[in-house]
Amino acid sequence: MTRKKQIIIPIVILVTGVLVMLGLSSMKKPPEEKPEVDNTPIVTVEPVTVSPMTLLVDSYGIVKSKYETELVAQISGQVVELSPEFLRGGFVKKGQLLARIDPNDYQAALIEAEANMASAKAALEKERAQGRVAEEEWKRITNAAPTELSLRKPQLAQELARVKAAQASVLRAKRNLERTEVLAPYDAMIESRNIGLGSFVGTGSKIGKLLGTAIAEVRLPVADNQLQFLSEQGKNSQVDLYGTYAGQKVQWHAQIVRSEGVIDNESRMSYLVAEINDPYLIGKSTLNEGKYPIRFGSYVKAKILGVKIPQASIVPRHLVNNDKVAILDEALTLRYVSVAIVRQQGADVVISEGLTNGDKLIVSALDYPIDGMKLALPGAELEIDVNDKEKDSQIASVKD
Repeated sequence: MTRKKQIIIPIVILVTGVLVMLGLSSMKKPPEEKPEVDNTPIVTVEPVTVSPMTLLVDSYGIVKSKYETELVAQISGQVVELSPEFLRGGFVKKGQLLARIDPNDYQAALIEAEANMASAKAALEKERAQGRVAEEEWKRITNAAPTELSLRKPQLAQELARVKAAQASVLRAKRNLERTEVLAPYDAMIESRNIGLGSFVGTGSKIGKLLGTAIAEVRLPVADNQLQFLSEQGKNSQVDLYGTYAGQKVQWHAQIVRSEGVIDNESRMSYLVAEINDPYLIGKSTLNEGKYPIRFGSYVKAKILGVKIPQASIVPRHLVNNDKVAILDEALTLRYVSVAIVRQQGADVVISEGLTNGDKLIVSALDYPIDGMKLALPGAELEIDVNDKEKDSQIASVKD
């Protein structure tokens, strides 16, 4: 009996422990399942726009007149007349009288020269008559030949020389008389006037300075490495000029007419010269239909129209690595494409080949980018989260 107890009791205790363990195990809650985490990198993209593009080269310059003339007196005398337009800022036409120097002395000199010429012509006619008489007399003499002196040919030549000298004196007197009138050589604006009414001027005295109003020009410095972006290195290229007039920003149109052909020793720049027709809108030139004149001395910024690229796009420079950019393809994978860079402008580069219109350019940074890696867009992640929440709410409603 005792032995049976010794066998049964341990078995009962063991069975009881197993039952207690099973009971406790059944009461324990199972571990919650953690949702699967999507570790796909999320990127931001921007669509690529490809379109025709005209490259621009920036420059600057000062507007000046193409023709400038320093007027000087060619004769001496007192200024007896001044044109009302002959003052700083005045506009004059070609051939217009600017100033008149006292012509009385030069008119008297012309009369005297004409009198001398008339006297010389009379002496010439007299000598010719005497020459004919001498020739008739020698015809009656048959035993001797006449000499040049006997025919009075040297005297005739001397009188001819005196007539030519008198004619030269008349021309000189007429020219000096004409120089008493100071005329505008072309349509111009008066930059300065150095004489006044009643002042005395001598030969070579400065009278004033004129600026031609037909054409203005601007010297535009261009770096040597920028000439490659201009057609024929800028020859006949169109230029847009930007400046101010009366406090307003204004744009004018110009054209490159020539290159100076040398590199400046100080700036190491090449200079292109642009011309603007009728800068002060005096003639209302059809080539300059602007509302505002472009004044001499104005500082302007210039954009020179360069070569045209049929298909080009602009991409931030920091997105290009070893002439490659990262795009997101239709399968939402990263793909590197090789591109052809035409030029760099500021923080961007101009690309002519490698990209097509609508490509998704990856603009966000990736820690370890690998060609072909799977990526996601921020909108796609939001859509997945919304779908998961909707599924969870449907399951919860079914359980309830």
